[in-house]
Amino acid sequence: MPLLAATELTKTYGHADQGTRVVDRVSFAIERGETLGLVGESGSGKSTIARMVLGLIEPTRGTVLFDGNPITGVPQSKLRPLRRRMQPVFQDPYAALNPRMTVEQIVTEPLVIHERTSRTQRRRRCQDLLRQVGLDDSALRRYPHEFSGGQRQRINIARALALQPELLVLDEPVSALDVSVGAQIVNLLRDLQREFSLTYLFISHSMPLVRYLATNIAVLQGGKLVEFGTRDQICDSPREDYTRNLVAATPEMKAG
Repeated sequence: MPLLAATELTKTYGHADQGTRVVDRVSFAIERGETLGLVGESGSGKSTIARMVLGLIEPTRGTVLFDGNPITGVPQSKLRPLRRRMQPVFQDPYAALNPRMTVEQIVTEPLVIHERTSRTQRRRRCQDLLRQVGLDDSALRRYPHEFSGGQRQRINIARALALQPELLVLDEPVSALDVSVGAQIVNLLRDLQREFSLTYLFISHSMPLVRYLATNIAVLQGGKLVEFGTRDQICDSPREDYTRNLVAATPEMKAG
């Protein structure tokens, strides 16, 4: 059984028949420990799919199953046990962190919400998480504005890992960062996946980034899934002109 399976996902804003369809009958599955790269230009429906997968918005039609459990059409109260097993990392590391909270408060907030742990236990867990993402204990009492964009995204990742999830939904996690910092974050994500056997839905407009991380690649154009296959199939022998243009747009990312 795939860890995540989406079937015929469709999202229309406005009237169901005459509104704007931003996602059109998209289906895919992700096996445990694998990465699906969801790639396409801005406006192709990638972020809408991420929100439907996370249960943040309902599809107009279609279903999402997480480990065999429905995400769609389920009351929010019943999604709570599943939410700790699937966590997001969003695009903007500046907007994602509460500026009035310390790093310790930010990273341990999921533990406060979902687990009955002592403050001492939460601090130790926070220290471990910060080390795992390349930060040290000096970050605990500091605030988001004291960190660079790359460091803030590391804090976001630490928070996402707090509940030991199985799936991370990574929605353009490095697009707001410069190239060298973004490469460091992508290498971190690769290392964390190997260490903790994580499953990723990695969303990007950059084919080189997707090629670097993904096991399989789904190509979106105008809300439609136009091509799906293994990383090598899509990058070495793309069938569609749209995919070929994405592959040719930027040079291949090298391992770091």
